[in-house]
Amino acid sequence: MDKFTQTFAPLKLGQVHDLAAARAAEGWRYVQILAVNTEEGIDLVYSYMRDGHLENFTVKAVQKTDVVPSITDVFLEAFVCENEIHDLYDVAIANIAIDFGGMFYQLSSKAPMTVVSPEQLAAREKAKKIAAAKAAKEAAAAKKAAEPAASASAPTGPTEEEIQAKIAGLDPEKAARVRAAMEAKAKKAAAAAASAPSPAPAATGPTEEEIQAKIAGLDPEKAAKVRAALEAKAKRAQQSAEGKGE
Repeated sequence: MDKFTQTFAPLKLGQVHDLAAARAAEGWRYVQILAVNTEEGIDLVYSYMRDGHLENFTVKAVQKTDVVPSITDVFLEAFVCENEIHDLYDVAIANIAIDFGGMFYQLSSKAPMTVVSPEQLAAREKAKKIAAAKAAKEAAAAKKAAEPAASASAPTGPTEEEIQAKIAGLDPEKAARVRAAMEAKAKKAAAAAASAPSPAPAATGPTEEEIQAKIAGLDPEKAAKVRAALEAKAKRAQQSAEGKGE
């Protein structure tokens, strides 16, 4: 038994007919056109087969304003899928060799495969909120990680993105309680931080660059004395700061 393989590749709308013509010239067999309803639009998957290999080419997010070129002048049998996609998904397809003009199916509603039920709409909205909250949480975490260590130690309240991440998917009443609790906790932390005594600035000695600036142009003996005096002064300041901190 021959081995079956398949591949998937993207395809631009303007390349649909040229690809079909090329596949026909190379001896490929037309298999199907598959339509999928997505949040961004209608995805169209064109499939061709030869020697046990199935190629699938996907045109992403076809809009109602787009016109899809028919491939029925190359593969006549594609008229079935093209009429079906027009009727069920309301995709405009130009120059179908056998065009039923929207009457391929007797439908009670137009483009039924694009109709979204209240339950589906609620599920999509919830998924969007969860995804947005997750993205906001990740962005907040990345921002916090990028902040200097000194500022990270300071107590801060949750950002709006962090609050949204916590309350995503909750019913309005519970979400309001969670928000109030988070804001109250942040307010207490801010009040505690404001009442805490500020730490005394750490005493530091002159840098090597500052010392070099002081002794520039001096003879070696005097430069050594100035350096020693500066280092001794810095040491006394450091000892004094440490004594006050105890």
